[in-house]
Amino acid sequence: MDEEYDVIVLGTGLKECILSGLLSVDGLKVLHMDRNDYYGGESTSLNLIQLWKKFRGNDKPPAHLGSSRDYNVDMVPKFMMANGTLVRVLIHTDVTKYLYFKAVDGSYVFNKGKVHKVPATDMEALKSPLMGIFEKRRARKFFIYVQDYDEKDPKTHEGMDLTRVSTRALIAKYGLDDNTVDFIGHALALHRDDRYLDEPALDTVKRMKLYAESLARFQGGSPYIYPLYGLGELPQAFARLSAVYGGTYMLNKPECKVEYDDEGKVCGVTSEGETARCKKVVCDPSYLPNKVVRKIGKVARAIAIMSHPIPNTNDSHSVQIILPQKQLGRKSDMYVFCCSYSHNVAPKGKFIAFVSTEAETDHPESELKPGIDLLGPVDEIFFDIYDRYEPVNEPSLDNCFISTSYDATTHFESTVSDVLNMYTMITGKVLDLSVDLSAASAAEE
Repeated sequence: MDEEYDVIVLGTGLKECILSGLLSVDGLKVLHMDRNDYYGGESTSLNLIQLWKKFRGNDKPPAHLGSSRDYNVDMVPKFMMANGTLVRVLIHTDVTKYLYFKAVDGSYVFNKGKVHKVPATDMEALKSPLMGIFEKRRARKFFIYVQDYDEKDPKTHEGMDLTRVSTRALIAKYGLDDNTVDFIGHALALHRDDRYLDEPALDTVKRMKLYAESLARFQGGSPYIYPLYGLGELPQAFARLSAVYGGTYMLNKPECKVEYDDEGKVCGVTSEGETARCKKVVCDPSYLPNKVVRKIGKVARAIAIMSHPIPNTNDSHSVQIILPQKQLGRKSDMYVFCCSYSHNVAPKGKFIAFVSTEAETDHPESELKPGIDLLGPVDEIFFDIYDRYEPVNEPSLDNCFISTSYDATTHFESTVSDVLNMYTMITGKVLDLSVDLSAASAAEE
């Protein structure tokens, strides 16, 4: 271990593994350490026995749930946009050769007490029971504008500069009502609250286009894809990538202590009496708590094991339901994620559902009730609440690059933007993701 590295990465969470993979591909000498004896950190996948140990102590799981090793329960469950940034990173790094994906069956939104399929195109808008007949026509016109919009072609802008016009003003032009705005903003553009309404409309239009492009890629019922055997496969795939490019891995390394020089800059990491020297450290918040003093919220979640798909989702074996904040009288959205044996995360006939939100109280059971009520009968349910942190250090002064805790969303877009921002801070360059997505067909089933 007494060697010099360009970067030492602490923790094998998904963000850390993506970064160690990207930095290794760039030719940097990377050492990757974890105090745990498994990959994934906070974003690991657990089998049934591990899940019971985490939430029920020494109790044993009941036999009727099936074999423990048939379960891969993600601790930070998220779907990927088929055309989104994470998929571009996977293709850019060729990690797709270690993974198999399957499309997610459905994308739904909670509106006026019911679950509806999210309409993403002008044709779907015309069929959707979410809107009345006149509203459908207005929504269709808006969808056509978004579909035809091309940043480089002023003829498609209808005289509006979307870098200046707010989303609220753009939507007002089409006369859409609050309910329509709700599902467009939260279930299509995937905004987490309503601040986007007063921000430039270009971001929302791009997000809607990404949703429609992702939907078109698989011709499935949703724009999302998800790896077989769960997200625990992702950190391991990036770890393999890093190893192929010369990265060194050490699991089960206790007491990883970051060392600093006289100027307060990182100079190495000590574990078990040995010090590996380095110029930069990348880690999750748990490795440098003294530099992560800003708590930015809490996530409340429920994990349910069921023997049926979620009702009113067309018997979907995998599905996302977004419950916009306004529909619940909350400050932030609620997310329902469901996966099953069709993605090899549970034994045949079993489904795993998650309900998550930014916590506004200390009572996850009552706070998550609107999402849990959508699930139908459950075999078992676990409740959890965890704090979210962000770094407050100045990386240019100490060369410590710390990721932000995972949010409550059940999609990857915000996670990947954190990774790409960190990559730019570490390397001083922007990752070029202008890849040919048709090359990704090998990753599709």
